Amino acid sequence: MLCFLCVFSLVFKSVLFKIRNCCILKSFSEMPKNIYNMFIFFCLSLSLNGVFSADAVKSESVTEGESVTLNSGLTEIQINDQIEWRFGHNNILIAKINGKDNTTVFYNDSADGRFRGRLKLDHQTGSLTITNTRTTDSELYQVSSTSTSTDTLLNTFNLTVYARLPVPVIRVSSQNSSSSSSSSSSVAKCVFLCSVVNVSHVTLSWYKGNSLLSSISVSDLSGSISLHLDCLDDSYSCVVNNPISNQTQHLNKPQRCQPCSEFICCCGFTEAVIRLAVSALVGVAAVAVLVYDITSRNPQQKKREQTSPSNSD
Repeated sequence: MLCFLCVFSLVFKSVLFKIRNCCILKSFSEMPKNIYNMFIFFCLSLSLNGVFSADAVKSESVTEGESVTLNSGLTEIQINDQIEWRFGHNNILIAKINGKDNTTVFYNDSADGRFRGRLKLDHQTGSLTITNTRTTDSELYQVSSTSTSTDTLLNTFNLTVYARLPVPVIRVSSQNSSSSSSSSSSVAKCVFLCSVVNVSHVTLSWYKGNSLLSSISVSDLSGSISLHLDCLDDSYSCVVNNPISNQTQHLNKPQRCQPCSEFICCCGFTEAVIRLAVSALVGVAAVAVLVYDITSRNPQQKKREQTSPSNSD
């Protein structure tokens, strides 16, 4: 805070000095008070913007395995400059380049050796390139220019490396729900379960065509959502996405819920067995009735045949 006040005071005095020597105005007494205040505020804003603009944190995102370049903000390194790149909140020095002899140094053992063989420096601008990025590279990065008299912060980056997204997996499962007629009875529904595992900071969503049906966001590990399709034939897709990429799995025709298929959509395994048993019993009963009818007709037919000759005599 004390440093801030000191810098503010120096800048303020510098601006006042420039204003006093301005050729446009002969004296401050000739300037209306409100215009004078606005002019002072405008000049202060320009000066403070030059002092503190490097404090703004810039966000960079990349997918794991890709390369990313963090720009130093310089067009050319001066001969007396030394550009240094630091990693994390502890400001660990990971690379530097000397403008005098244009030599580069990479600190392969710093930051637990995570950047070994993966850093490159631009000899003209001092920009840093990280190759074959990993999720553990997600952190703050600072670049500064050090000369014989000053140490200037050039840029600060917040780098986020996202893991590669897997293609969602869709599987069919049955889900029992109580029927409205009786609380003890249950009806199995056809459910398509879309899931992804070992992902972080993603959103998993079900779409019907281009319309969003449902979604869930997960911060780490895994997440899953399910959708009861109700034996419909529309086009559905499951999408997993993070801020920079996405993967989609479509429901193809063989997976779709068939119209009231006995063993897939309308009933579960237990109910299917019960229905099969009932159907078998009905079939056995029908055969028994048919056999009884046939056997009961045979004696009556023989009796008629015996009585027919005697009547003719």
